[in-house]
Amino acid sequence: MALEPPVNTKVESVGLDAAGLVALADIGTVQERTVLTGTSSILDIFVFVPGLHLQQKAPGLNSGEHPACGALTTGYVFRVENPATVFYLQRIGRTGRLTNVTVEIAKESTTWYGSLFSALLPGQEMSLLPIVSYLMAVSWGFGVVVMLTLSGDWWGVTMCGGLMTARLINFIIIQRRSVLGWCGADEGETRGDLLILLSQDRWVRMKGYVNDLKAVTSGQWLRRETKLESWFTAVATMLVYLVAALAGNVEQFGKILLLCLFIGSAGLLALANSMTKQLHMHGRVLTKVGKSVEYVRRRDLVDELINETGRDDWALQMGMITLDSADSKSSRRGSAVTT
Repeated sequence: MALEPPVNTKVESVGLDAAGLVALADIGTVQERTVLTGTSSILDIFVFVPGLHLQQKAPGLNSGEHPACGALTTGYVFRVENPATVFYLQRIGRTGRLTNVTVEIAKESTTWYGSLFSALLPGQEMSLLPIVSYLMAVSWGFGVVVMLTLSGDWWGVTMCGGLMTARLINFIIIQRRSVLGWCGADEGETRGDLLILLSQDRWVRMKGYVNDLKAVTSGQWLRRETKLESWFTAVATMLVYLVAALAGNVEQFGKILLLCLFIGSAGLLALANSMTKQLHMHGRVLTKVGKSVEYVRRRDLVDELINETGRDDWALQMGMITLDSADSKSSRRGSAVTT
C-alpha cells in the first residue's frame, strides 16, 4: 500500500504555470547585498531571490560613474575608480549637502563564536535588523526545500537544487574575485582627507589613513573574471533559466511555495539592504558620520574648506574656483597654494 505524503498538497486550481519566470525578474537586491558586504556568504545558497543570476554584475551598480576626488591635504586630484565605493556614496549622498564618511580597518573577532559568525556572514554589519532579516530569508529558503521534500514534489526539489547550485557557483567566484589587488604604494601612518564630487551635486568628505582610503577608492573591487570563471558564471545563469523553463512541472502546492519564496525573500533582502548603513570591503569599513550639512551655494562649501585646510590648489584643479579667485584668496591669506 502506497503511503500518503505527510503534507497535504491539495490546492484549488490557479494558473501558476509561469511562476518560475519570477526568478528571472531584473531586481538588484542580490547585487546590492554583494556590494554592501563586499563579498558573498555561504548562506546565500538558501536565499532564492529574483535576479540572483545577475550577482556577478554587481560592479555595474555605480552606473558607470567615477567621480572627481581631491585630496585636501596634498592638493592631488584623481577619480574614484572603485565602483562599490561609488555606489555606496551615491546611496548616502544628498543633493546640495556635504556628507562625512570615515574609513577604518574592520575589527577582527577574538572569540570562537565571533570567528564563526564572520565566516558564515562575512562583511555583515553588526546591527540587529539587517542580520535578522537576512537570516529570515535564509530560513525561509531552507524551510521551502524541506516542505517540498516532505510533500514528495521532486520537480520542486530539483528546481531548488538548481538555484542552490547557481548560488554556490556565484559564491565561489565572488570569493575569488574580491581579493584586494593593486591599490598604490604604502603610505604608512599618514592620514588623508578627501572631497568627492558626485553627480547631482552630492558632496562627500572621506577621512581615514591614506592606506585605507586607497584600498576603497583605487584599483578594483572585483577583479575581472578568468576564462574558467566566466564559463562557470554562464553555467550558473543557464541553470536559473532552466529552472524557470521547468517550473511548469512542479505541483500546484510547490508553485505557490516557490512564488511566496521569491517574493518574500526579495522583501527580506531588500529590508536588510535598506537597514545596512555601512560598506565592508577589503577588510575596511566605510561609515557615514553625523548628518549631512546643507549649503545654499557650492562656493560656500569651497570657501569653508579652503579656510579650514589652508590651501586651494585642489579646488582650482577640480574646477570649483577660477584662477583669478584662487590668486586673490592666496594673496589675502598667504597660506593657500595654487598650481
